This record gives sequence, C-alpha cells and structure tokens, in this order.
Amino acid sequence: MDHLICVDILDREIGKATKEECHQKGLLHRAFSVFLYHEGKLLLQRRALEKYHSGGLWTNACCSHPRYQESLEEAVKRRLYQELGVVLNCEEAGSFIYYHKFHDDMFEYEYDHVFIGQYDGEISPDPEEIMDLKWMEIADLSESMLQNPEQYTVWFLTAAPMVIRKLMSGKVPG
Repeated sequence: MDHLICVDILDREIGKATKEECHQKGLLHRAFSVFLYHEGKLLLQRRALEKYHSGGLWTNACCSHPRYQESLEEAVKRRLYQELGVVLNCEEAGSFIYYHKFHDDMFEYEYDHVFIGQYDGEISPDPEEIMDLKWMEIADLSESMLQNPEQYTVWFLTAAPMVIRKLMSGKVPG
C-alpha cells in the first residue's frame, strides 16, 4: 500500500499516511500539479467521471502525490508518464496550501507544488484518469475561469493564475 507524505504548513515532513487516510481525515500532505504549455496554450485534462472526487471537471495536465520517500521530481516524471505517456523534465513554479471539504469524509488538504514544462509531442492519456484533453489559449482559459469557475477543480483555480503569470513574465523553462 502506498503511503503519502504528511507535512506541516512549512512543508516539513511530519509522518506518513495512506491516501485514503489523508483524504478521509483531512491530513495535510504533499501533492503536485503539473502544467504543460506550448505556443501560448496550456494543456487541460477533463478528469474521468469515475474519479473519487472532481470527476468531469477540467484541470491541469496531471496531478498527484509523491509517495513516501519519493522526491517530487521523481513523482512528477512517474505520473506524467502514467497519465499522459509523456517523458519530460519540469520546473517548479511555486507552491500553495489549499483545503476543500467535498463531504463529511472526503477532504483535500494539500501542500501543492506547481510544476511547468514545455511540451509539443505525442500524448497518450490514461482513460481511467482522463476523459478528454485540450490545448487552450491562455486568454480563453482566463476568461473561462472567470465566467465558469464551477467547471474547474478547486486547486486549478489557485494554481492556474500562478502559472499564467509566470508564462506571461517570460520566466519559464524552454
């Protein structure tokens, strides 16, 4: 059974717990969100309806958690390949903490590290994770998020502006 890394509000490791324990008990744990961009567009995925939360919502290219004793960089590479068939080095753009209660025994309380990578190759989405993909112009995405926030995952609404600012500043990899 995979264990996740429990952290304090400064992202210092304080223990481990299963994914189910983290999400059922609302334990703060390390996570990551990966954004892929190419020619002024961001890759968005629509989460599979069968996901245990946020099914059918649009979000960043991939997100997950590093396993206990796994580095963020290793976890990012692992999940990019598992979810999208992509092999790529990404750069960390920042981090934030978010908390969301989906219902009485389902919480997201994550210290989310945001990664960015430039990519224009083939993509092979895992249908158990992803029901749709699209490349979206930053201006169109910004307007859609403003007008239709309910169509996006809760973490995406915080992470995407961070990434968009970085892309617009020209301070990105590649």
